[in-house]
Amino acid sequence: MRNSQSSRSLRIVCSLVVLSLAGCAELKQWKDNGFKVGPDYRKPAAPVASEWIDFNDPGVISENHAVNEAAWWESLNDPVLDGLVNQAYQQNLSLRAAGMRVLEAQAQRAIAAGLLYPQFQEGFASLNHIQLGTVGNAAGIGAVPFRSFDLWSSGFNVGWEMDVWGKFRRNLESADANLDASIENHDDVLVCLIAETAAAYTEMRAFQQRLEYAQSNVDIQQESLELAQSRFKNGASGKLDVTQATSNLAQTKALIPVLAKGLRLANNRLCVLLGTPPRDLQSELGVGSIPVAPAQLVVGIPADLIRRRPDVRREERRVAEQSARIGIAKADLFPAFTINGSINWQANQFSDMFTSAANAGFINPAFHWNILNYGRIRNNVLAQEAGFQEVAIQYQDTVLRANAEVEDGITGFLNAHQQVAALREGVEASEESVKLALIQYREGAVDFNRVFNLQTILVQQQDDLATAEAEITLSLIRTYKALGGGWQIRFGRGASGGAGQAQAVPVLAPPEVLDADEVGIQDAPDVAKEDSVDTKTEDAPAPAESDEQ
Repeated sequence: MRNSQSSRSLRIVCSLVVLSLAGCAELKQWKDNGFKVGPDYRKPAAPVASEWIDFNDPGVISENHAVNEAAWWESLNDPVLDGLVNQAYQQNLSLRAAGMRVLEAQAQRAIAAGLLYPQFQEGFASLNHIQLGTVGNAAGIGAVPFRSFDLWSSGFNVGWEMDVWGKFRRNLESADANLDASIENHDDVLVCLIAETAAAYTEMRAFQQRLEYAQSNVDIQQESLELAQSRFKNGASGKLDVTQATSNLAQTKALIPVLAKGLRLANNRLCVLLGTPPRDLQSELGVGSIPVAPAQLVVGIPADLIRRRPDVRREERRVAEQSARIGIAKADLFPAFTINGSINWQANQFSDMFTSAANAGFINPAFHWNILNYGRIRNNVLAQEAGFQEVAIQYQDTVLRANAEVEDGITGFLNAHQQVAALREGVEASEESVKLALIQYREGAVDFNRVFNLQTILVQQQDDLATAEAEITLSLIRTYKALGGGWQIRFGRGASGGAGQAQAVPVLAPPEVLDADEVGIQDAPDVAKEDSVDTKTEDAPAPAESDEQ
């Protein structure tokens, strides 16, 4: 009898061990050649132009191999900007938040992977102290040998829904795609951060240049006013010259507060990008010239946008995520097969707990099938399929907008170069004209109206020149942002070390929580996953079904 009980116990134990390990074996088998309902994902076709509109312009280089997408800001040859980009990468709070979303997606992916194994596993143990009453004796039950005794129990429960139809594997596919999308979102934030940092710095330098021009014109016009006042006192000219000179000087002075406000706003924006409280950065950065953009833009070919731009790759990963959700929904149309099991030991004495006589257990194979659901499951499938079409269209729209953004940047860059050339010629002529007009006015050869007009034109032309010079650089920044360059800095490429071999930075860990009185900035969480997105551009526009449901 005891041998029979021992044999049964052994069989139950073996069955539960097999059940708990089966997830591993089945996972490998299904991963290699398992059946899964729903579509097998293929990337939608992306509408891209074959060439840029201005690809024949000498200012545009469209050879694919010539793109320095890893550290485009270094082409501006400004060490101060290089340092600001690196500082923004280390300290920006929006980038840190994007890193936290990557951590969240990693955890969600791990949860999805865990569902491939037995989903319910529970160990338990308890001790019950039981006290019986004496009423039973009065009812004729008989004498109770022990009115008080203990009941020890322990065991292990397992429950597993087998992934016959690929529901949990599709869920893992969806989680994988969501993790990829979160990484691409991190890189998109990084691309925007680098471009906005460069733009804010360029605008600061542009406002400094415009202020310098304005102050120089104030000095010139102050001398003109003093000359007009002197000639008026000497009777060589009328009071109109004095009022014109005063008006001109006041108008130029009024420009200075406007420019100073613009400088401070650019300063504050740069501080936020650097992850620091707003402060006056001029004491640290000094007064410098506008970063000089190279004469040519290196843009590669339009088809490379799909590989370069993180936001395009993010949208493509969202299409893949939604494709997997179709399979998850379709799996609910079929029966679910489960195996539940339990093994436990019960005894009055702890010393008898793990004997064969104290052992019990069960195994319970079962299935359940949702029927008479009134179309809810099928309509959920239709909803997921419509969602797939929606995100696929959004992906294609993102590619189109990416093309347009690059074209906008290219035309802005080329036309700003032409504008600067014309403005520079005009400024040089106006500066010479003002000098000649002042000499002639001093000698009485011309009236002050000529001086007034020329000085007014000079103020406007110099301000336009500084704005146009900044526009060349800003157009370059917008173009490289539209091309999607700069995110490679997280692999150790860029201002901190050149465009060398990619080295993933293993900093994907939660940062310390800042105390209320702590003013230091922690390092931003980074992403240690290389870009693994398929770079093929000619894929089918819709998913291919792996089943004929």
